[in-house]
Amino acid sequence: MKHLSSNFRTVNVIRYVTPLREGGSMPAIAEADDEFLYVVKFRGAGQGTKALIAEIIGGEIARALGFKIPEIVYVQLDEAFGRTEPDEEIQDLLKASVGLNLGIHYLSGSITYDPAVVTVAYKLASQIVWLDCLLTNMDRTPRNTNMLMWHKELWLIDHGACLYFHHSMGNWKEQAVRPFVLIKDHVLLPQASLLEEVDLDFKSILTDDQIDKIVSLIPDEFLHQEGADETAEEMRDIYAQFLKLRLSNSEIFINEANNARASFI
Repeated sequence: MKHLSSNFRTVNVIRYVTPLREGGSMPAIAEADDEFLYVVKFRGAGQGTKALIAEIIGGEIARALGFKIPEIVYVQLDEAFGRTEPDEEIQDLLKASVGLNLGIHYLSGSITYDPAVVTVAYKLASQIVWLDCLLTNMDRTPRNTNMLMWHKELWLIDHGACLYFHHSMGNWKEQAVRPFVLIKDHVLLPQASLLEEVDLDFKSILTDDQIDKIVSLIPDEFLHQEGADETAEEMRDIYAQFLKLRLSNSEIFINEANNARASFI
């Protein structure tokens, strides 16, 4: 599987604007040398590069399926960048993140999706629930929807909590065919009445070649995990095979979602 890193732009951080103290990953809004603002996910944060890998795979699968997703870029962080940062916690994070990180284009003026204000159509709700079942995304709940309204359209953000199998990869084949029981907490599950229809549509888009192309975007340095025996190429192959196996057994996660949804009706 050829590594296609050229499909993402690379920018350099020139100004740290403000931390986003949400969860344990300590992302930040930063300005890059292209004069745009980005939400930067740092390799030195608690989940390390695995959160960045999940962001790439989750975001680009969503984009391939037609969802609104902010542009993802590679972000270079210079060694000298954090030296003048007065906050010691942030300074330590920046020092641990020298080199390649990940940025998501900042949607200035966007507002958090509120299910009490905006009703999502059944088809779109079913599409998002299907996506999150595939990716085992535990982070689209009423408390933290990870969706934004921007220019009157719904945008999906923050896929760093997806693919939690990679925190314990020894039995990845078994995990690929497990139901996603946390779907019961999904903010859009009550409206997701068209999962079987969506399944047919989306599986025709997510071909093996499409999955391989997306997984090939993961840089080698994100894949070199401490203590791992696999090469970067072997790690990419595990991610690709996990997704393909999960897709070919999608009825398992669809049944789980439908059963969970039945409790709301």
